[in-house]
Amino acid sequence: MKISQKYSHLNGEEYLIVHHNNLYKEIMQVVNSINATEYLTKVSQEKTMPGAMLFSPIELNKAFNNEFKALGWSESRYKYYITTDQRLLPELITLPYDKQRDFLISKGVTHPISSYKQTDFVKDQIAVEVQFGKYAFVAFDLFVKHLLFYSGGVINLGIEILPTKTMQSKMSSGVAYYEGEVYNILRHGRNNPPVPLLILGIEP
Repeated sequence: MKISQKYSHLNGEEYLIVHHNNLYKEIMQVVNSINATEYLTKVSQEKTMPGAMLFSPIELNKAFNNEFKALGWSESRYKYYITTDQRLLPELITLPYDKQRDFLISKGVTHPISSYKQTDFVKDQIAVEVQFGKYAFVAFDLFVKHLLFYSGGVINLGIEILPTKTMQSKMSSGVAYYEGEVYNILRHGRNNPPVPLLILGIEP
């Protein structure tokens, strides 16, 4: 496969080139190593294209997972406590997880709620999500997950790998695609979400 389009948000690509160019090369290596035609294995049951052979998101994800893990990229979980009191939030997010519960209790919260978010591939504070899922999953990655990891000091950059519209046209309906998700970010303005991102559009 190849990276055919890219969008750098808040100088995401520039940061990657200057500080982690070796990781950028690894990401390109992974993309280039995937032979997409091997994953045209899903038989369409949709009315608009019955019987057509489509790209399998499950098989593609497995292939990317194997390639990234072979290069030392691993899953990361960010654990945190939840508050709906905006006054507590600025201090809460600066505390390590094992201090957050006591902090909330000291502020009168009787039953602090623990939660976590997981991202697939992290290395040297660079997070990569390979997304062949529905639109909602990508929006969650871009506007919630990457931002949460960034504000928590777990990552310095979030990278989202998406199929282009050309590739998405050979997938089941509802799969998010590069052009549409970059448009969604541009609609929110140049500084939203407030986290450096690099969005890569891939295709066979």
